[in-house]
Amino acid sequence: IININENNAFFYTLISQDTDEMNHLPKRQSFLIDQGYTYAMLTHTQIITNENQLYLSTDEEQQELLGQILKTPNDDETLPTLTILDLYDNKIGHIRTQHLVDGLRNNMTLTELDLARNQIGDVGAQHMADGLQNNTTLIALRLRENQIGDIGAQHIANALRNNTTLTTLDLDGNQIGAVGAQYIADGLRNNTTLTRLDLYGNNIGAVGAQHMADGLQNNTTLIALRLRENQIGDVGAQHIANALRNNTTLTILNLDGNQIGAVGAQHIADGLRNNTTLTTLDLGSNKMEVVGAQHISDVLRTNTVINILFLTYFIYPSVLFHTDTYHIRSQRESNWGCWGTAHSRCVTKQ
Repeated sequence: IININENNAFFYTLISQDTDEMNHLPKRQSFLIDQGYTYAMLTHTQIITNENQLYLSTDEEQQELLGQILKTPNDDETLPTLTILDLYDNKIGHIRTQHLVDGLRNNMTLTELDLARNQIGDVGAQHMADGLQNNTTLIALRLRENQIGDIGAQHIANALRNNTTLTTLDLDGNQIGAVGAQYIADGLRNNTTLTRLDLYGNNIGAVGAQHMADGLQNNTTLIALRLRENQIGDVGAQHIANALRNNTTLTILNLDGNQIGAVGAQHIADGLRNNTTLTTLDLGSNKMEVVGAQHISDVLRTNTVINILFLTYFIYPSVLFHTDTYHIRSQRESNWGCWGTAHSRCVTKQ
């Protein structure tokens, strides 16, 4: 993994397979591309430690070059191909995002792209969505903390309808809201490949939770959904619980920090009574207190599939320990542990 901030020599150093004479030549885009040193540059410099991963912190010229690199075919089978690209926190913006997307259109090797914290906004999200329409290799896309609103979410959702390779989408820390959640949920209805969706901190609220729940009703591939800190409250918890009654694929659900009280915990418990697939549930940092914990505990009498449960804040360990382990079947009791004072967690022991 290469960090250009720490080693700018990367873009000024070339070592060919046969000779060291190209070392320290000034970078020229036309030279690198036309002379066939594109992939040599990426894979044969001495500072590279992992030959199929690239971490760049670049200026605009370097990003334009990167776009060309992505769309330049690697015809030399002796050279490793770039599969993972990490551009985390580079202030790329929407214009330079377009350069990258242009490279992705014909790229047949990149499988993971991290553009987190790059201020791409809705316009950049549109560029990424356009790139996803034709790309058939990217399986993981991380767009967290990019100032993406509901319009950007709409573009991404449109891409989800047709994309058949993306399995992981990270939109944590954006601003999609309830409207954006509806777009994403609509995109999920016809999507058959996405397995993990992260929407932490998007302020979708109870209405957004309802949209997501509606999307889960018809989706048959999503296995992990992260809705942490979205202010869904008890009403939103009820919508999610309704989806859990019929959903048969979701195995991981994170509802941490959502202002869910005892009433919401009751709804979740009701949804779990008929659910046979969810194995991990995070209800940490909510407001359910002992009464809410009791509701969750009660359903564990009959639910035998949940293996990992997080409950935090306002629950005294002695009460939680007694409540949970008392009701869990004897063969499962040894797998649970609780610790803490003001906050308690019950998780499976490693």
